[in-house]
Amino acid sequence: MPNTLGKPNLEIFADTLLMEAKKDSKIIVVTSDSRGSGKLVPFGKELPQQIVEVGIAEQNLVGISAGLSASGKKVFAVSPASFLTARSLEQIKNDIAYSDHPVALVGISAGISYGQLGSTHHSIHDFAVMRCINNMTIVAPADNFEASEVIKQAVNYNHPLYIRYGKKPMLDIHSGKTQFQIGKAIIIEEGEDVALIATGETVQRAFLASQILKENNINPTIVSMHTIKPFDSETFLNIAKKSKIIVSIEEHSEFGGLGEQCASLLAQNQINTNFKIIGIPDEYMVNGSQSDVLDYYNMSPEKIANTTKSLID
Repeated sequence: MPNTLGKPNLEIFADTLLMEAKKDSKIIVVTSDSRGSGKLVPFGKELPQQIVEVGIAEQNLVGISAGLSASGKKVFAVSPASFLTARSLEQIKNDIAYSDHPVALVGISAGISYGQLGSTHHSIHDFAVMRCINNMTIVAPADNFEASEVIKQAVNYNHPLYIRYGKKPMLDIHSGKTQFQIGKAIIIEEGEDVALIATGETVQRAFLASQILKENNINPTIVSMHTIKPFDSETFLNIAKKSKIIVSIEEHSEFGGLGEQCASLLAQNQINTNFKIIGIPDEYMVNGSQSDVLDYYNMSPEKIANTTKSLID
């Protein structure tokens, strides 16, 4: 299993988008003063006719993106996730989803990527609000491979799409034979004892936790549930029926995200298994770096492993 440290997913997003845009002049990037933070400075220098800057005006960002899409452009709207999915939620609902404009909404510095800037800059609500909007696909890539593949598929995706990126360097956790498809989970490892279901950058932490569990003779199944919606219910239920213990991990509120989707499927299909959600609880959050905050909320590899072992004991 490869585990070399790669680039931040955000950089891979920008590199892949530039590569695709050089081949297709219909690709347009719209940003809300996010050219630098979105790693899009090289894109602007090389393809100045394919980038639009609207300033710090997220609602305008979404409306303009919808208009460009209606005129036949392949639009990527790039803005910090915390603001994109809050300030412009009505425009996302009406101008993009309701109107079925195939805009790729790219939430950068997602989750707790902004670290010390505090709760105003955290996007731990985005899965919940975007899941409730009809006609919206939601993807949170786990590593550089997934980060690149989702952009390649987004170029010709025919429906609204929300993609979530963090900015911390990522381990390469996939083999060269891995296939990526929006809407289809990836089983990274298959074990017979427990199942760790994670999404986005927390897949990395689940992967590292699995190494600790193996040292304790516990063989986990690890799943990258990169697509939150449409959810790969078939893969999840197949795993759930074989697992006595399931732990979900997400850089998101415990409410309305990956964990609650898993819990709903378990309940509706009457699957009796020991299940635990690891996410951000309903409280005033601590401040600190992304790693510090995630560690505090039981998402360090060691704490994920300990939580899993406690369910066995």
